[in-house]
Amino acid sequence: MSSGRVEQPGMTEALDRLWKQYLPTMEERVAILQKAARSLAVRELSDNERAEANSAAHKLAGVLGTFGLTKGTVLAREAEILYSGDNGTDPENAEQLVKIAEQLRAMITGRK
Repeated sequence: MSSGRVEQPGMTEALDRLWKQYLPTMEERVAILQKAARSLAVRELSDNERAEANSAAHKLAGVLGTFGLTKGTVLAREAEILYSGDNGTDPENAEQLVKIAEQLRAMITGRK
């Protein structure tokens, strides 16, 4: 007879395998956010970098939620909003974006 408890370890193992599979991509996306935040801080963020950071944040928001990292999803969405439109080029957002990227990096590293 199958119960939720019996199925749970299988689900956990499957999520762990997926986590390991997507970890390099997630780390890459966080690196994109970190680089963009540094560029913004020195007022050298290109439109291409901003768009790439916006996309990376959007994708991180989705994948982190899949792995139950709700706070990560919230942080990534905040970065996505900050990199969108005119906000994405405001150097005053740089410090906040650096902190978001650092928190996301720590969260992902801590989940390994």
